[in-house]
Amino acid sequence: MNEEHTTGHEKPWDDRTPGVLRLPSGRLVRGRGLRHALDPSVQAPSYGVYLLGEQPPATPWASRWLRWPDFRLPADREAARTVLTDAWTRAATERVELACAGGRGRTGTALACLAVLDGVPANEAVAYVRTHYDRHAVETPWQKRYVRHFTPPR
Repeated sequence: MNEEHTTGHEKPWDDRTPGVLRLPSGRLVRGRGLRHALDPSVQAPSYGVYLLGEQPPATPWASRWLRWPDFRLPADREAARTVLTDAWTRAATERVELACAGGRGRTGTALACLAVLDGVPANEAVAYVRTHYDRHAVETPWQKRYVRHFTPPR
């Protein structure tokens, strides 16, 4: 797990880049499916959160692994709350990406949690992400329920 901080002065995501979600505050964050190769013409993230059941390969940018099995919820919900809050904070000044294998279920759920942190009411966050990121985001009933009950760290 590479947790070093970047300078915080990166050029932001281009909001026309596939997978980039604009939160109501204007923060930009990218969701991605890891099974799809990175497009070399697109900016690399400066920080990534990888939502996988097994540890992801190392990246050349700062990153965190959040143990999150496919079609499930985070293994440690308190850690998830902390990691997602950190990602939301970093998105104000860094190119943050959230990614799982397909880029829809776990990634959509995490993006919806960032929307909650950004001020979207929890009961509207899944619809927000489906409208602005991917209409198939957040795949299971328990993922939807997780977002409805998501709260910032105390």
